Amino acid sequence: MTSITPPPQVDPHDDVDFPAMLKSIWQQKRLIGIFAGSCALVAVAYVFNVSPEYQVSTVLLPAALNDLDELNRTKVYELPPLDALNRVGSALDSYDTRLGYFRSDTALQAAFMKGGRTVEQAFEEFNSKALKLILPDPKKTTALKAYIGIEMLYTEGLDGKSVLNSLTQYAIENERQQISRDLEVIVQNRLRELDTQLETARIDYAANKDARIAELLEGDTLKRAKLSDELRALRMQLKMRRESRIAQLGEAIVIARSLGLKRPSTPSSLGQIGTESAGNVMRTEVINQKIPLYFMGTDALEAERQALRNRTSDDFTDPRVAEIRKEQVLLEINRNIQVLRDRENDELFLKGIEVLRAERARLGAIKTDMSNLQLVRVDRQAVEPMSPVRPQKILIVMGGLIFGTFIGLLVALLRFTFIRRPLERVHMALTPLKKNIRTEISSPLLAGKAVDA
Repeated sequence: MTSITPPPQVDPHDDVDFPAMLKSIWQQKRLIGIFAGSCALVAVAYVFNVSPEYQVSTVLLPAALNDLDELNRTKVYELPPLDALNRVGSALDSYDTRLGYFRSDTALQAAFMKGGRTVEQAFEEFNSKALKLILPDPKKTTALKAYIGIEMLYTEGLDGKSVLNSLTQYAIENERQQISRDLEVIVQNRLRELDTQLETARIDYAANKDARIAELLEGDTLKRAKLSDELRALRMQLKMRRESRIAQLGEAIVIARSLGLKRPSTPSSLGQIGTESAGNVMRTEVINQKIPLYFMGTDALEAERQALRNRTSDDFTDPRVAEIRKEQVLLEINRNIQVLRDRENDELFLKGIEVLRAERARLGAIKTDMSNLQLVRVDRQAVEPMSPVRPQKILIVMGGLIFGTFIGLLVALLRFTFIRRPLERVHMALTPLKKNIRTEISSPLLAGKAVDA
């Protein structure tokens, strides 16, 4: 009876036979080459069909101190070089600035307005994809100066260097005009403030002047009133003094008549009335008492009384009356008031405004046209690029070749894993069975030949 040995079980988890795998991959080198060449050809076709893209860039540095000296010396607008650089950088990164330049450049619009795009859509592509602002890394400590760079990516057919240089100058000019407008507004505001202060000083001076005149007028009025009252009182006093004198003279006349004194006499001579004197005698009488008035005699007393009665004014009897009249005449015209009112230019008498006038003159002389102001220094202008930055032909072709080789290797490994290796295992499993079958078949044949022999 013939016995057939069952084939050995093949373990699917057997170790990988690396020599066999490498041999299989080497045998499939043509397949791998086909995949690598195909991908390389696709990469070459892409490289020669895609539109090349070019890149230009420009770098801005802070301006020198003397470039901003004219602006900073105004003392109303200070702009350090770094601040000026940051302002220009902000303008270059500004949406409005870029949109304004995009609208002003028809060639740039035509380059981006493709496929029925609107101006806004074309600008969005230009703003988001074409331009890139480059700033120094604040985390890195470097001895290099501050700078601002801007890069532009564009396709063939557009003059990129002119666009980028024009955009840079457009942003710088916009900032220059904005600074001129700001400076003009600041100067005008300061001038208005100074004019307000000067007008306040004028109003204050006019008020003080009117107050001074009113004070002088009031003082003159009060003084005239006092002088009038004094003059009236003095005249009354003089009148009463005159009337008192007349009364005294009347009493003295009565006494003199009773004594028979018609001419001036003395007490001693009155005692010698009726006594004859021999010769011419001159008497001198010294007494320490006032001689009564009636010794003047009736003739003198009546003459004086009549004169007092005929008097129409007593002003001349007291010098104070003349002084009062003098002061009243002086008060008729106040020269201080006249001088104050006759001032032709009150500006000359304003106090504490010299500084305001000087500041106003200085501000009025400030030149607000900053068309020649140098905000930044263009360290490197955009120039025509030597070659496109995209596509990078060698890298793309090499990438296609590597990718194709990888795909080819992957396919070769899959073929080895799922096709050749199972066949080899089946072949290896059937080999002992074939040998047993051959042995079983060959044994009777050999026995028959032996019997025949």
